[in-house]
Amino acid sequence: MPEVPDILRPGLSILFIGFNPGMRSAETGHHFAGYSNRFWKLLFAAGLTPRQLRPEEDASLPEFGCGITNIVARPTRAAAEIAKDEYRQGRESLKAKLALYQPRIAAYAGIGVYQEFAGRRGVACGRQAGSVVPGVADFVLPSPSGLNRMRFDDQLPYYLSLRQLAEGTAKP
Repeated sequence: MPEVPDILRPGLSILFIGFNPGMRSAETGHHFAGYSNRFWKLLFAAGLTPRQLRPEEDASLPEFGCGITNIVARPTRAAAEIAKDEYRQGRESLKAKLALYQPRIAAYAGIGVYQEFAGRRGVACGRQAGSVVPGVADFVLPSPSGLNRMRFDDQLPYYLSLRQLAEGTAKP
């Protein structure tokens, strides 16, 4: 399966980071393309995009100050298929991307993604106390995957908080 290309450029406000592309994303070449994935709906509902984008429009995200990458580039059916060595290599690659592109906020699309990257346990959604890469704020979101049983209305407040942080209107 082909890799799904990163959507990166310097000066992004938010860089969304997933585990790795799913099979549907690999088939289409676009991020968060799974039929039950709520990513695009959450971005719009939180006011991060002016309308609900389709996965095929993922390349337009930088127009809204956002980008997407993954900790592991290889597509799989489930994150459980990712090998420890892939995570090790992915952590180093992601640290380099964050250091090079310096987004204001690294937004991890799931607690597990951040735990794998930061090597921290007991993580909760929201802004993290420290940063893995200096100068880049770490923010953990609930996974938008349809496999996550958290209701949309319970996920949305985290995406709204992310928008407030990006706009500089978040409460300390």
